[in-house]
Amino acid sequence: MFDKILIANRGEIACRIIATAKKIGVRTVAVYSDADQYARHVKMADEAVHIGPAQSSESYLRSDKILAAAKLTGAQAIHPGYGFLSENEDFADACQQAGIVFIGPPVSAIAAMGSKSAAKAIMEDAGVPLVPGYHGSEQSPDVLQHEAQRVGFPLLLKAAYGGGGKGMRVVESAADFDEALQSAKREAKSAFGNDKVLFERFIRNPRHVEIQVFCDEHGNAVYLAERDCSVQRRHQKVLEEAPAPALTEKTRLAMGEAAVKAAQAIDYVGAGTVEFLYDQSGEFYFMEMNTRLQVEHPVTEMVTGQDLVEWQLMVAAGQPLPLSQDQVMVTGHAFEARIYAESPDNDFLPSTGVVEHLRTPTEVDGVRIDTGIEQGDEISTFYDPMIAKLIVWDIDRDRALLKLQRALREYRIDGLTTNVEFLRRLAANKAFKQLDLTTEFIDQHHDQLFATDTVDLNTAAVAATLWDVLQQQPQTVDSPWQRADGFRLNQASGYRLQLQHDEEMLDITLQRDGDSFVQHHNDNSIRWQATAQDDCLTLTADGHRQLAYIAEHDNGLSVMLESGRVSFQRHRVADTLEQDGPAGELVAPMNGTILEVLVAAGDSVEKDQALVIMEAMKMEYTIRAPHAGSVTQVFYQAGELVSDGAELLIVEQEES
Repeated sequence: MFDKILIANRGEIACRIIATAKKIGVRTVAVYSDADQYARHVKMADEAVHIGPAQSSESYLRSDKILAAAKLTGAQAIHPGYGFLSENEDFADACQQAGIVFIGPPVSAIAAMGSKSAAKAIMEDAGVPLVPGYHGSEQSPDVLQHEAQRVGFPLLLKAAYGGGGKGMRVVESAADFDEALQSAKREAKSAFGNDKVLFERFIRNPRHVEIQVFCDEHGNAVYLAERDCSVQRRHQKVLEEAPAPALTEKTRLAMGEAAVKAAQAIDYVGAGTVEFLYDQSGEFYFMEMNTRLQVEHPVTEMVTGQDLVEWQLMVAAGQPLPLSQDQVMVTGHAFEARIYAESPDNDFLPSTGVVEHLRTPTEVDGVRIDTGIEQGDEISTFYDPMIAKLIVWDIDRDRALLKLQRALREYRIDGLTTNVEFLRRLAANKAFKQLDLTTEFIDQHHDQLFATDTVDLNTAAVAATLWDVLQQQPQTVDSPWQRADGFRLNQASGYRLQLQHDEEMLDITLQRDGDSFVQHHNDNSIRWQATAQDDCLTLTADGHRQLAYIAEHDNGLSVMLESGRVSFQRHRVADTLEQDGPAGELVAPMNGTILEVLVAAGDSVEKDQALVIMEAMKMEYTIRAPHAGSVTQVFYQAGELVSDGAELLIVEQEES
């Protein structure tokens, strides 16, 4: 076994690998960019080496800097994690040339699967079932258009050298093909340095089922159950589970054997993931093989009881797999929820900001949190917006789902927008419970998953007001003159707070009556009692007790109740004065970089015409005209950075 390894990654990925290394006594070296100087993975590692600016292209993607850090610290092996250089054959080869073990598959295996089109050809020769499509090397627009007509619409465009949903587009008709092709190529070039694409017939309502495979240098190969990753947004996974529910044992066996066959076809060594589309008829088709450990590997660990990172280290050190296929046992059921800084109500656009308040569920038996984020950390535009992975296990799917719902209720984050509330609705969704699984699940159940908040605003506002009262009250009160609860001589003490929620102003007035506060609300009198500890407010209304969790920020606070989360601003006059921008102004949806400006001042445009293309969080966004009209001003050019809400250009509406 190695004495010291370097982790060529960051965030929760690096933290996950460090945890296993510490468990088995292996020393670790972290690398970090300017943005990650104080990151959790840097603090966890035994050593850390600075490798450059915040931009990943100048730090985490610089193989020369990472190899120099390994040599400097005497690391015998490099674990690439997942993402960044984990599937980069040149980096794996450079490690080998430098005499440093690459904790991953051979260079030849990465090369074979690095091109999705080449991978399809290999799988076809190996007898693994494929979806009809085009995986050729010819990339001229005319050839691609011709092949698209042959395959038929709808079809799915994919970056040939990438994953994670980047460079992926669903094309419904031939009329949409050219624009989707150019957009996919740009995004693929930006994310992976190669704009080659492939496409295949788009199968509606399939499930996404993948198999974890492991191979060693001694000819042993096993599959470690399967995972269902069907619930996705923008072709990126949101919620995963293992084992995949409602599969017959015959299908499980066939998928597992096909996955091992795929790995053996390229002389694979190490951890890999073979992904399949599973359609309603019960057939399955090879999608791709990722030559690395995957983000969702913890659900496989939970149901098999195995540490897959430890397996990676063993195999990379030349040891045989610890189990044979007949020794692999699957017990219970596990879920993983990916907690992101993003806005589900705004097409899941990533959000940026500081994690000002963070409380996580207690990690008891069956509850695990993989994260690289701590309270006070900033989620920036430079890296993936994942905050954490919440993993739960129990003896069956129903019990595990209940545990997931409870853990999500206990996950409290404030300071920026997250998907926690969305995940809560998803885990409680009736169709999800009943196994209505498909990659189109979120779109098909949009009304339930994006339902209007059911939070009682008055309860939330009273909770905020009582929090203020209790926070201002000294721990020890020797006289009424020290009290900060609205005490008045010869009359009942009172407290008033004006709170703004979105466009609504709430005026909360409470009168103290003994150990209670009385509120006159909608012709009723409500008697409230409250106590506070840490961020928890125990709130009782006329004998009904509930918990509210409070997070303060700037001049406001957020109240998290069982029914949801509400943010308030303590009222200031300036907060209520709104200034509408010029008619037709178009603003950046988030912090990012302008990739291309498609119009100039004086141009006439049609409704929905693409005007500006920008990139943020490694994704591409197109700003379109809200109406027909004329461009009067353009404020930014390609290559410039823009802030969330920055005015990009003005389109004056065409007079009717």
